[in-house]
Amino acid sequence: MVVDEKIKGKIKSVAQLCAAIGPRPRAAKVIMCHGTFDVVHPGHIRHLMYAKSKADVLVVSLTADEHITKANFRPFVPEQLRAMNLAALEMVDHVIIDAEAKPLKNLGLIQPDYFAKGYDYVKDGLDPRTREELNVLEGFGGEFLYTPGDIVYSSSAIIESAPPDIAVEKLMTLLEAEGMAFADLGAALTQLKGKHVHVVGDTIVDSYTYTTLIGGNTKTPTFSVRWEKQQDYVGGAGIVAKHLRAAGADVTFTTVLGEDRLKDFVLKDLGEAGIKVHPIVDRTRPTTNKNAFIAGGYRLLKVDTLDNRSISERILGEIKATLAATPADAVVFSDFRHGMFNRRTIGELIEAIPAGVYRVADSQVASRWGNILEFKGFDLITPNEREARFALGDQDSVVRPLGLELYKQAECRTLMLKLGERGMITYRAVPKQTEDVRAFFVVDSFAQSIVDAVGSGDALLAYATLAMLATQNEVTAAVLGSLAAAVECAHDGNVPVSPADVERLLERIEKHATFRP
Repeated sequence: MVVDEKIKGKIKSVAQLCAAIGPRPRAAKVIMCHGTFDVVHPGHIRHLMYAKSKADVLVVSLTADEHITKANFRPFVPEQLRAMNLAALEMVDHVIIDAEAKPLKNLGLIQPDYFAKGYDYVKDGLDPRTREELNVLEGFGGEFLYTPGDIVYSSSAIIESAPPDIAVEKLMTLLEAEGMAFADLGAALTQLKGKHVHVVGDTIVDSYTYTTLIGGNTKTPTFSVRWEKQQDYVGGAGIVAKHLRAAGADVTFTTVLGEDRLKDFVLKDLGEAGIKVHPIVDRTRPTTNKNAFIAGGYRLLKVDTLDNRSISERILGEIKATLAATPADAVVFSDFRHGMFNRRTIGELIEAIPAGVYRVADSQVASRWGNILEFKGFDLITPNEREARFALGDQDSVVRPLGLELYKQAECRTLMLKLGERGMITYRAVPKQTEDVRAFFVVDSFAQSIVDAVGSGDALLAYATLAMLATQNEVTAAVLGSLAAAVECAHDGNVPVSPADVERLLERIEKHATFRP
């Protein structure tokens, strides 16, 4: 992102700010404002203008992302972009991002002459938090200054009514903070080929039966439809394998199938895709099939043919042997809870993974009882919000602390928490004493034309895995995964996403970011 150096220069650390304004007493009076400033609106502007009129130097302090838990999916605008928004205002002289949950420590360090608060903080009496701030101010002789309260606007209300589309701006800010550029993402796409990935998981054949609505029964609530056509797609762990192969990986796929027509369809389809399949046939169960009946673009009904009994000891032993014997850079456990993964089998399957292999897991609970916390200590896990809440038994926490708690309990290296149309939050290990690396970051969704969102998480999983193998960079993996998910959303059914598809979307985003036609 191209930003004027004068604007960037306004954003300072606390130490830099203290050096710039000097210690008390000062010839130039300093006034300080503090807040979230998620979306800068007219109420904020009035507040800042009034504060600036009462002193020579206006310092604006921002609450850091990690301390914002007021509402779900907040902050909407990440801290670096919020700081830049404020620094671009002419009346603002300096901006800092407060790493503490409260501004008390920085008040004591900066020691402004005035601390400006909105009138709404005192109209119903002195809030306990305001009392804490007052105690700090009185300690060095500072004063409160209350700005007029006749105009009040809520950032949350603005965001909820019509969230602004700033996905590209947020991406540009993230890349700049990481010392990256769009060229790095493009280069990473060329590095995905040749990685050896072993996918182990439940195959699902997703069928779409297209019909035309004829009418309904007048005596019973029964629709009458005319059959038009049926389209079958390999899904579940099978489409994860196909996404990986389409991205250029050398893929081995171990799965359990029934002895039926759909088994032959799966083997033919995956074979044509260039995937080495190790099928374990269980004659006592069908190949899992989920058939959606569609009329006029609407899903009327879904009929599942499946058997979710746990696999036998014989099959478990065969999977373990295949895991141990298959050379791989990464092993992906794609768990849809259709018999392969459960409390009895997961521990043994994990133990069978060869040492030094990058370990990835995705446990889906759309209609079953999978738990991502059963894959502790993995390198990468990619649950969605519902799966995170299920694993933690937490339906109340807002998303960011929810994800942090899951990250801690999962003991994983990287967690990509999928949030649907809201994008995703990625949590990663940060070395101690590292101030310029974020422990978590947000990547918005880039899906614009959503035809069928089912399966987008599988595309994300595949591209994020390969990007981590190729670059060991969580930002690269999260962005490429998000782009792959956006591409997959534009298709009906499970269609493998190619690097060329991702590259085209990346080019469109870069053009938007750089104002190129």
